[in-house]
Amino acid sequence: MPHFFVAAAYIFCFALTAFLVTPLQRLILPEVTAFASLCFFPHGVRVLATWAFGWKAIPGLFVGAVVSLVLLTPTEYADLLRPAVLESILLGSVVSYAIFEGARLLGYDFYWSPSNKLGWRSLVIIGAVASIANSVGNALIYSGLIGINQLKSVLLVYVMGDIIGLIACMLALMLGFRWVRLFHRSKT
Repeated sequence: MPHFFVAAAYIFCFALTAFLVTPLQRLILPEVTAFASLCFFPHGVRVLATWAFGWKAIPGLFVGAVVSLVLLTPTEYADLLRPAVLESILLGSVVSYAIFEGARLLGYDFYWSPSNKLGWRSLVIIGAVASIANSVGNALIYSGLIGINQLKSVLLVYVMGDIIGLIACMLALMLGFRWVRLFHRSKT
């Protein structure tokens, strides 16, 4: 069941990025907009879904990314870059899990559990490391398309956008949980 919610959250956040962030960013930074977003909400979904569901988030992330590509990306982009885009989707779907697992193997279990009091700083750190890994991986995947003079700015925007998207999703989730708690208190 988490697959459906993860995919739906990913698609919703991708649509927010595509229809709100990207048009605004295109006015400011047109040269990096094709590769990276200044606020990429789906990275927040990747990290938070992995935090909550572990490896079970991966299928939902993959499906959400594929559906987002099909429904919300210009056809010529998807057709032109199909192998690279699919590699990028696979990388994005597993990178947060790989970072959570790497931390766990080092003795830091950051996954959600009722007994695990995780602070927001830990999630941001995991999200930042996942973003860096994802950015480097995508730079390699798209190496023939990103000019060497664009690489530094694209990587910087990738990481900034992922972290801003993660923090925005965390704030939205915290406000949502707070609203649910307030709603339940008013009912009792």
